[in-house]
Amino acid sequence: MSKYVVLIYENEKSFADASPETLAEIMQEHMTFSEVAGQAVLGGEALEPTPTATSIRKNGDSVEVTDAPFAEAKEALGGFYLIEAADLDAAIELAKQVPARFGGVEVRPVMVFDGP
Repeated sequence: MSKYVVLIYENEKSFADASPETLAEIMQEHMTFSEVAGQAVLGGEALEPTPTATSIRKNGDSVEVTDAPFAEAKEALGGFYLIEAADLDAAIELAKQVPARFGGVEVRPVMVFDGP
């Protein structure tokens, strides 16, 4: 089995403007996904909106700290799931079920390092 991260990118404005009923529906969709996916879900978290982000860039000996995400985009990283699947195809099939009403998801394999 391999590990994959399913990154959830959504339009933050659509999410912020959603009614309490819509937000409750989305939360229920995530709870249902977690139940259906079962032990394939190893973890996951929702993230605070991009205005809360702090970016840190190193350039030689200097370090720049900025109160903002690395890049502004229409869709922002809003959360993730860490999943386990037999292969990329199985991970994609599972990721297709991840709720992302205002955007989409990205599946990335977790890098495995050999050695001590």
